Amino acid sequence: MRVTWSGGGSLSFRLDPDDEITGTASDDYPIKLAINSCTVGGVPDDAHPDLFAVAAWTIVAPWTRRRITFDRAVSAELAQVLYEGWGVEAGPVGAEPRRPGSRLAISYSGGADSVAAATMYPDAPFIHFRRVTHPRVPNRWPHYRSDVLAKLAEQTGRELSTVTSDLEYTLAEPRPGYPEHHAVAAGALLLADRLDLGGLGFGYEMGSRWLGGGRYLWRYTPDNPMWSPHGRWGRLFAAAGVHIVLPVGGVSEAVTMRLALGSGLRPQVRWCLRGTDGPCRVCGKCLYKELIQAAVERRPLDTPIKPDHPAARKYLKKPPYGGQEMIQYGLSRVPGIENTLFGPALDYFDVSEEATSWLEHCYPPALAEIPEPWRATAAAFVEANVGLMSGPEVRRVETWGA
Repeated sequence: MRVTWSGGGSLSFRLDPDDEITGTASDDYPIKLAINSCTVGGVPDDAHPDLFAVAAWTIVAPWTRRRITFDRAVSAELAQVLYEGWGVEAGPVGAEPRRPGSRLAISYSGGADSVAAATMYPDAPFIHFRRVTHPRVPNRWPHYRSDVLAKLAEQTGRELSTVTSDLEYTLAEPRPGYPEHHAVAAGALLLADRLDLGGLGFGYEMGSRWLGGGRYLWRYTPDNPMWSPHGRWGRLFAAAGVHIVLPVGGVSEAVTMRLALGSGLRPQVRWCLRGTDGPCRVCGKCLYKELIQAAVERRPLDTPIKPDHPAARKYLKKPPYGGQEMIQYGLSRVPGIENTLFGPALDYFDVSEEATSWLEHCYPPALAEIPEPWRATAAAFVEANVGLMSGPEVRRVETWGA
């Protein structure tokens, strides 16, 4: 793979004979390359070369097999992490490593998890990634209203940097999206010098960090390759002087929902980008989040989705389900759930509140993973607003999926 960054954040890349048009992301999800160019707007042209290298790698990693050649020298430390993590030889080598900055920024998506992370650090600036159309690729996802979310981000009143990018159109299949989950940080990486960043906070919660996430493993994953600090992505970001920080990595989506709805940012919370004046209420994500919100608020389910809707069909079958711990949480707390489309799923779970009480507290090892400059703030917030898991609750996490 050969990559070139030019003015205005334009990236072009050319595959080597060993590279492949169809590759896999870090969670083993298959993706097919559509086009070999994209742009990242709103970023400077003079970032540290290691930042350009990591930003490019978040985009081209799925299709690169043996080597990557950058248009500028990178540090030996960064090249070593690429080799150890992916078996890829990187060069040219010759730059001095980037020293971490002093600030933490939040990669702000506007969802409940992202808002909860932002609530922990009220002075942290926001960096918002906004999808824009690609000049050479048709938009096959027109109902995705990134403009709505950008406007909501502006309404938060926080220090905000909005990055525009068409990098999601590098994917031909399954649809426009991030080649790697970390590509959402491409703009933040290129802004790191300007903003003096030493860390970037993401809204990934316990399900994503410790329970395997939604689409690759449904079991306890302490060595999660994408989000653990000792995993290959964590080490790569750290080598570029921008640590991955998961402020809510030890709490469930029930906790992030409660924190988000109780925060000053509640009017801007939006997990669905198909609606204009609010969530569309008829997509799978809206159904999932409605179950969690109803459970947190101890009220009946409020959804127009019926059992014959495509978003509901998986809950008529046997588990496993994506976000299964939160499905069980909702089943145990939503009044009248037996009379909803989730009724058939009751046969597969212990729906006593005790069985899911561990999802209301924080898994302590997650706090230990937060880099030292920002750990005390998170720990104090958790102590005041969430509480730590007991020994038996910790074991529930560590035996999940066994």
